[in-house]
Amino acid sequence: MLLVSILFWISVFIVFYTYFGYAILVAIFNKISPYKFSVKDTEITDWPAVTLVVALFNEEDYVDEKVKNTFELDYPEEKLQILFITDGSTDSTPQRIQKYPRIKLMHKDERQGKTMAINRAMTEVTTPFVVFCDANTYLNSAAIKKIVAHYNDPKTAAVAGEKKIADAADAAGAGEGIYWKYESTLKKLDARFYSIVGAAGELFSMRTALYTPIEKSVILDDFAVSMRLCLRGYRVAYEPGAYAVETASMNIKEEQKRKIRNCAGGIQAVMLLPKAWNIFKYGRLSFLYISHRAFRWMAAPWLLPIIFILNIILVASHSGLIYTLFLIAQIIFYFAALAGWIMARMNLKIKAFYVPYYFTFMNGSMYLGLLRILRSEQSGIWEKAIRK
Repeated sequence: MLLVSILFWISVFIVFYTYFGYAILVAIFNKISPYKFSVKDTEITDWPAVTLVVALFNEEDYVDEKVKNTFELDYPEEKLQILFITDGSTDSTPQRIQKYPRIKLMHKDERQGKTMAINRAMTEVTTPFVVFCDANTYLNSAAIKKIVAHYNDPKTAAVAGEKKIADAADAAGAGEGIYWKYESTLKKLDARFYSIVGAAGELFSMRTALYTPIEKSVILDDFAVSMRLCLRGYRVAYEPGAYAVETASMNIKEEQKRKIRNCAGGIQAVMLLPKAWNIFKYGRLSFLYISHRAFRWMAAPWLLPIIFILNIILVASHSGLIYTLFLIAQIIFYFAALAGWIMARMNLKIKAFYVPYYFTFMNGSMYLGLLRILRSEQSGIWEKAIRK
């Protein structure tokens, strides 16, 4: 039983470290370190030219509101170019955009996915900075100015904004909202420590000159772009004062569709970026990448069932009260997750079950994401989740 006990506690430690431990370490380091990575306190009087790029696919239900939100951004109009690309759209999205002379429209009938659309759009960007956002997200008016301020630091190659979830009343929305608040906290810690490791495409900016085309097969283009910049020696800053508000998935089925795709993309990203593990070469970056991303995708989901099985073995062998209490806690947690799943299907709203349900749901999606990767069923062209 000694070996079983050792494996059990190692597994528990890795899962705890993945979700809480590394963040505690980074927070302590940030507190005691005399040097912190942050935006320089330089007042900007002459705002640089920026291009806002929005990739859309059959977004006729959102496009007019998106245009309205874009025009309300607090940035000098003569310095802000707006480019919408609608490749593959078969509804009225391109025609609706044509009503707005200020917006440059790019469109072709063939659909090759968001990654290829962004690659094509970047051939038309001539400003020193570019900001990407999604069609169904709405930016706060100060977003562009907040982002651009970070480029006073020449080592900052990109800036990620914060993602917020609106209409998070049901299990799907509340779970997603809690997850992104947790992610925002981690990104603030990461950015102060060195750099965030993977941006969310809902609001992401970079220096135009540093962009290199992304392969068509890449699922998480935003993650690939930002990590490759870091591997070139640059940083990706985080700006919570610039945020994109997105409505929650319509229901848990739609959220699962999105989560499985992202999980498949995460596993693919680990396979595409093997050198990011070289902590001797990349130091802080590798530490954050392994702790925040790689462990979450490649360790924690697979260890959770192992912990449960080992815990049963240890209790059955009368190894001690602590293992009995630990098993009881696990059983309560997973029963709460099951209750959350049932309530999500019944559209009942009891917040106490959101966290265990979404945590279990998120890690379970990793198995389905891996299956898609192994079967080569997840391409860069994906079916978008329906949102509220």
